[in-house]
Amino acid sequence: MNEIVIRVEDLGKRYRIGTRERYLALRDILAGAIARPFRRGNGSSKHEDLWALKDVNLEITQGEIVGLIGRNGAGKTTLLKILSRITRPTTGFAEIEGRVGSLLEVGTGFHPELTGRENVYLSGAILGMPSAEIRKKFDEIVSFAGVERFIDTPLKHFSTGMQTRLAFAVAAHLETEILLVDEVLAVGDLEFQKKCLGKMEEVSGSGRTVAFVSHQMNQIRRLCQRVFWFDGGQIYQEGPASRVVSSYESAMSSGTIPGLQAGQRPIKTGFLRWRILEGSANATTLESTDPIKLSFELVLNKPLHMGHHGIALYNSGNHLIWGTAVSNLELPPGTHLLVHELPSLPVRPGSYTWRVSLYDDRGLLDDWQCVPEMLVATEPVTHPHDEWAGVLNIPDKFSVLPAPVAAG
Repeated sequence: MNEIVIRVEDLGKRYRIGTRERYLALRDILAGAIARPFRRGNGSSKHEDLWALKDVNLEITQGEIVGLIGRNGAGKTTLLKILSRITRPTTGFAEIEGRVGSLLEVGTGFHPELTGRENVYLSGAILGMPSAEIRKKFDEIVSFAGVERFIDTPLKHFSTGMQTRLAFAVAAHLETEILLVDEVLAVGDLEFQKKCLGKMEEVSGSGRTVAFVSHQMNQIRRLCQRVFWFDGGQIYQEGPASRVVSSYESAMSSGTIPGLQAGQRPIKTGFLRWRILEGSANATTLESTDPIKLSFELVLNKPLHMGHHGIALYNSGNHLIWGTAVSNLELPPGTHLLVHELPSLPVRPGSYTWRVSLYDDRGLLDDWQCVPEMLVATEPVTHPHDEWAGVLNIPDKFSVLPAPVAAG
């Protein structure tokens, strides 16, 4: 039986909305002590407690690849931050046996003024690696990231994709026992994503442990043996990847939300499903740059007054690509199709997520990260190298013309 390398018991993390945690320098403490007698009132402020995690218990054994899934705000990233010792828990504890490498945000542990080469050595030193070990792996790291030409350039001149590729290469190649990877793995082209998945499979095969957060269920299915489905800061379901992912996709696409006490319940007011009505033969795959018509099915159990509906498109790295909103909606109870017509959607091939929201005059009614994802399968017409291609897929007609002759 494999050794348990991550043990979490009764873990909770509380944030106070309306306040923020910050580190205080000595000068801040002294200034506060001097000023306090002169302040009026009790210094209290309105705040609301939000439990990002509550009563979480789990164990992960050596060599496992474990997936963490769930809607935005479910608590997945908070858990990884606690495991990485970036954030302190409010209750409970997390025990980790082994050296941890984490990739939670683009460029984590990197310094923008240092070169790529210097940042590789800096990251290795932070992880406790001797210089000899870093030198031994250096060429392999740079080759994997595909940044050979830029390795002696300051990191601030790297694109987001280049920074992420280098950060992943460092975390995956230096000898940590545990690798924590957040959604930023998805930044970059599809070919690099495949390399990352292959590397994580290799890492696990060598006895190292991986905890992997992703909204891309195809990656979770391929990579993970076990999956934890988070909702509302708690583990809603845990088990084999195929079973848990299927349950998650079914719940999200059919418009049901987990209820930790009562089981799944239908949404009384909210979005049920989405599809491409025109512009594609497949309901969730875009295969042309022609005009596109999208529909989002909405159920209302009461009249909608002063409604506000937002729609946004995110790429696989969870970066906002486009968004718009409409206001002053008045709708009767029942089922409605909210339809959006776009002249084209010129984004690069890959997976994308629609996010739709609905408010009334009292506040939020529903905020849905639509599943399944939309797959864009159009022909790429951008720069062949990812770091220069951007996010749009717009054809360019190039020509060379003689310069006009200056008059006079």
